[in-house]
Amino acid sequence: MKAEYGEMKGEYGEIRIFAESVDDLWHLSHLVSPGNLVFSTTLRSVDLPPDRLRPEKAEKRPVRLGLRVEEVSFHPFTGRLRIFGVIEHGPDRTEHHTFNLEPGNEISVIRSWRKVDLDRIERAVKASVSGLVHVIAVEEGEAAIFRIRQYGPEPVATFSAGSGKGEGATPRSDLFARVCGVAEALTGTLVVAGPGFVKDEMARYLKEHLPEARNRITVVETRRAGRGAVADVIGMGVLATIAGDLQLKHEVSLMEDLLARIAKGTPVAYGRKEVEEAVRMGAVEHLLVSDTLLRDHRITDLMAQAERTRAAVTVFSSEFDPGHQLEGLGGLAALLRFAMK
Repeated sequence: MKAEYGEMKGEYGEIRIFAESVDDLWHLSHLVSPGNLVFSTTLRSVDLPPDRLRPEKAEKRPVRLGLRVEEVSFHPFTGRLRIFGVIEHGPDRTEHHTFNLEPGNEISVIRSWRKVDLDRIERAVKASVSGLVHVIAVEEGEAAIFRIRQYGPEPVATFSAGSGKGEGATPRSDLFARVCGVAEALTGTLVVAGPGFVKDEMARYLKEHLPEARNRITVVETRRAGRGAVADVIGMGVLATIAGDLQLKHEVSLMEDLLARIAKGTPVAYGRKEVEEAVRMGAVEHLLVSDTLLRDHRITDLMAQAERTRAAVTVFSSEFDPGHQLEGLGGLAALLRFAMK
């Protein structure tokens, strides 16, 4: 992501954002809210000259429009961000229009910016200089490749084969060859992870058959396989070392801390009622919020109130495992400075 800051009056102003990846579109889906004013260049049908003898398909030309946002939806599988609203600036005012944004598009957002929004932009800009990271999770007879997005691991491919120990079983080398065929087209770091020795054999196979990727391959021992191996890799800080300040590792660490405190009975709060009371008492050390709640003004007001008491605030991605766990606790939790009872 690239961001250019326009004239700001206090917290209110314009930020121009250039989306470079699907990750950036995901970030934008949390930076643009109903009621905001956004500008972008889009295709819009234009009136044809009245002297045409026969009807033709309406011609579309690029125009710069300003929309008052009504709906925002992110579609990761198509790589698009859809912003729907009423035209306030440009031709056809008062009509509805939709911006269908893809990587490579630009948008200007005019709104009041919270600290958590500016932190998200800074994180996205910083992450854009890091190359892609893929995790190849391997166990006996199975493998899966995940692309690490800023909103969580994105499945790329899954493979299944016999262990090679029984009659008629597919040899392990066949599984490795199929993984290698996909990995050959991947850029950036390749993390080969899993329990046991299969991952080591997989890594050796990749280094032998993809010599140009030899220096991009890292091997990590994990407790779990599959998607669980990805969570282990992130939790161990491996990706943070590779890609810099990775938000997912931060979320994993905070969730582990929260669950450990719950198990030990040390001060925490979860659920809206408990967390609101903790914020009111100034007891919150770190507030954990699911991104699914960011459209609720009561939640954003609660975040601002927590920050005024010098509490840290972290927004969790609902697309990744720690976010799922937080959703199970009501989407809202807090690490406390002291017990409330």
